[in-house]
Amino acid sequence: MEIPDMQNQVMGYDRSATMFSPEGHILQAEYAEKAVKLGSASIGIKCSDGVIIIADKGNKDNLVIPESADKIHEIDEHIMASAAGILSDARILINQTRVTSQQHKVTYDSPIDVESIIREISDLQQQYTQHPGVRPFGVALMVAGKNGKDCKLYTTEITGNYLEYNAIAIGQNDEKIKEILRKEYKKEMTIEQGIKLALDIFKRVLGDKFDIQRFNIAYIKNEEGKLTRLKNNELGKFK
Repeated sequence: MEIPDMQNQVMGYDRSATMFSPEGHILQAEYAEKAVKLGSASIGIKCSDGVIIIADKGNKDNLVIPESADKIHEIDEHIMASAAGILSDARILINQTRVTSQQHKVTYDSPIDVESIIREISDLQQQYTQHPGVRPFGVALMVAGKNGKDCKLYTTEITGNYLEYNAIAIGQNDEKIKEILRKEYKKEMTIEQGIKLALDIFKRVLGDKFDIQRFNIAYIKNEEGKLTRLKNNELGKFK
């Protein structure tokens, strides 16, 4: 009996998100991770006075209304999220967590904590690596928000894992950005200093393609606990 060549075997293993390859990989999940790497980057930084997310919207057609291409989404007034990868996949996950957040508020008369949101997203992502006939979500999400007296910053992975960070990047050039963050991030930096650091990193990574108007910037302060977005006319001071 003729043994199929390895290429044909791999072709079989990578057609299902529920089948392991002989090397122990779920190939559909790894392909989805590549989709995340193609998405424009976001940087999250936990600061001494709050947490920030700076998201690169990428180069958009000048016929597009800029506000319709925002990459930082409000889950609740104290929680925000950004995504890299297939943004339509992100919309489904974010909408689900918005419902969960509102249900929690109605049921318990208190805001939901940030880890419950990231766990909800991760559980959904993990389910789509277990069932036949579906594909994994091709998106990674960064979630930040107020949790008690402090702010938290998390990211999810395709496989349903999540971790908490002091500073992190998702999307295109994320490894290069994280390498800079490891060297230059300081826990005592303020929100304003964090924004300047993130934009400086984007300048180094994007080079001539850098344009301050292509970024969404939002933050949540420890004291206020509410999402604040910087408007386009407020970004000039960070050039």
